[in-house]
Amino acid sequence: MEMTTPSSNTQSNAQGSFGAVLQQARKHKKVSLEEVAAELFILKRHLEALETENFTELPQAAFARGFAINYAKYLGLDSAKIASSFDTAYPKELKAKSINNTNTPLRPMGTLQRDTHNRIRFNPLLILGVVGLIILAVFLFRMVSNASQENNAEPVSTVEDISAIEQAQGAAINIDNDTNGVGASGSALNLGDAGTAFLNMKLTADAVVSITDASGNSLISGAQTAGDYDLSGTPPFNVQIDNIDNVSLMLNQKAVALETYATDKQATFELTP
Repeated sequence: MEMTTPSSNTQSNAQGSFGAVLQQARKHKKVSLEEVAAELFILKRHLEALETENFTELPQAAFARGFAINYAKYLGLDSAKIASSFDTAYPKELKAKSINNTNTPLRPMGTLQRDTHNRIRFNPLLILGVVGLIILAVFLFRMVSNASQENNAEPVSTVEDISAIEQAQGAAINIDNDTNGVGASGSALNLGDAGTAFLNMKLTADAVVSITDASGNSLISGAQTAGDYDLSGTPPFNVQIDNIDNVSLMLNQKAVALETYATDKQATFELTP
């Protein structure tokens, strides 16, 4: 009796239902969706969407296709056939929407286009504290001046008081500078919208990079020139890079090991803080 492997059977049906092929191969390999998600760095819900061909639960077409290819390679399937079946099954209306999202204007904050003014968030409590400190400094100054005039004291006797006032005024100025993002504490610069994460990407040579966030916003897409790029959005991020040798990536100031996601120097993965 001729024996056939589930891998060969599933690949022969790749043009029909790639989701069923992926699911059958995974069950034959006896691995759970959780194990696959941990191995490929793809969310479990996206793996389920691939197996059920629920395209509305998947990210943009380019990323979803990359997930399907990586999933097929992991299961030992013919990734080219799975990709072809995916392209055939993917709804045209979603593909058109995906293209429109890719063409959405970027929100880069690179070294040549950075606008730090719009990123500063003021803390109302800090501003009130500064105002209170200024009022207190003025009040103390007036008290010292009045006491000096009433007692006809020598100017030397008020040196210490004046020095204290000047120090208080200097502290108020420093705190005021901090609210504008200039002070050493940098607390104003660290204030951001809840749930926002920051990416820093450095290109040593030209590369094709596409990154979208969880809300579907395209942070960067297409061919990019060498340089530094600062991006922000809502995680998780869908990342696709054509040549990882030319790219280094940091998430919230922590380096991302791109080589762990790479296949033939290309990487398609989801990135979470």
